[in-house]
Amino acid sequence: MLYAVLKRTIIKKSTGNVTVMLFSKCEELSEKTITNDNYIQIIEGVAEITNGKNIYTQKLGSVIVIPVHALNHFNVSNKFKMISTIIKSGY
Repeated sequence: MLYAVLKRTIIKKSTGNVTVMLFSKCEELSEKTITNDNYIQIIEGVAEITNGKNIYTQKLGSVIVIPVHALNHFNVSNKFKMISTIIKSGY
């Protein structure tokens, strides 16, 4: 299967959503800030995740929380899968 970055939303509600994301080898998500807290769970592979000014290497079973308004970036050297849970506050 060929893909670059594939996203599938599993749950979408006014309080947040859950999305599964798959990355091909040598892919990345561009640097951005987010408007809600994001709980990331790694379900396959390894990725380098920039969260604010810190860089973390995350692998299978790891979790990381990217807080609201934090600058973040994902860099993947091999196939990688994660579950992203967006938590909307103030709904």
